[in-house]
Amino acid sequence: MALAKLLVVGLTLFLFYQAVFTAPDTFLSWGGILRQAGQSPLRYLLLLTAILIPVNWGFEAKKWQLLGQKLEPMSFWQAYRAVMVGLSLGFITPNRLGDYAGRVLELKSRQRLEAIGAIFIGRFCQLVATVLVGSAGLLYFILAFGWQRYPGVSLSLFILLLALCTAMLLLLYNAKAMVVAVAAIKPLRHFVPYLSIMGTYTSPEMSRLLWLSLARYAVFLMQFIFLLILYGVRLSPLQYVSGVSGTFFLKSVVPSVSLLSDLGVRELSAMYLFGLLGQARLQVLSASLSLWLLNIAAPSVVGLYFVLRLRLARKGVVA
Repeated sequence: MALAKLLVVGLTLFLFYQAVFTAPDTFLSWGGILRQAGQSPLRYLLLLTAILIPVNWGFEAKKWQLLGQKLEPMSFWQAYRAVMVGLSLGFITPNRLGDYAGRVLELKSRQRLEAIGAIFIGRFCQLVATVLVGSAGLLYFILAFGWQRYPGVSLSLFILLLALCTAMLLLLYNAKAMVVAVAAIKPLRHFVPYLSIMGTYTSPEMSRLLWLSLARYAVFLMQFIFLLILYGVRLSPLQYVSGVSGTFFLKSVVPSVSLLSDLGVRELSAMYLFGLLGQARLQVLSASLSLWLLNIAAPSVVGLYFVLRLRLARKGVVA
């Protein structure tokens, strides 16, 4: 397993290097792109993207507030703080596992480990939103670039995406079935007490969580499009949405073994899909890296304040 993880990281970084840094004038071109963006009359889009950062994580906090109500009463601010702590801890752990620890530590309930199931449902809702919109985005590429030349393969991919979306929705609205499936696997049975809360969420609650996940997804999508426009990527609205949603989809289906592999997968996906649309890879790379810095790296640094405060509170230094 460890060897497989190293291979995934190594392959991702190698492909990322090949795609970006093999051209001799890469850094000269990149510097020009950044300077041009800084002098562009559209640079206000960077400010709009930054303004949307707390909105993005606000939707995630609202989701956690609704999920956490099954465990203990929780204000929106408490939920937001827990999300920021989880973001900071998840930043340095494989597959963002630290997100679970961060949110659990913020709870006052003695049954903290039961929160694992609630956190999983929240992340699964976000994945469902990504798959639903991303499948529609990939359908554009299938029809535009594959249907005439490879109709059989294109039809198979369409059926596969439709089956995937159906399966994800069925699982989301039948969370009890997931708990039963875990209980049926002997080595995993001791996790059932921590996941049983998943079966307590009703269909209306799941729908509300899904809508919040779609709203957060829409904010993330707008941020990416704003940055693409800033860096000189010029496409139709449909192509913007299809390229970004397809990128998020491809990133979501590849396990993030580490921070570097997670980052590389998103950039490779973006460069490939927007390359099909005739866009220069460095402009797309600049937008994708900027999105990561603004939406993940910067909030993770801010979240360190809440991590420190949490540690001090545990020691009785602060209330």
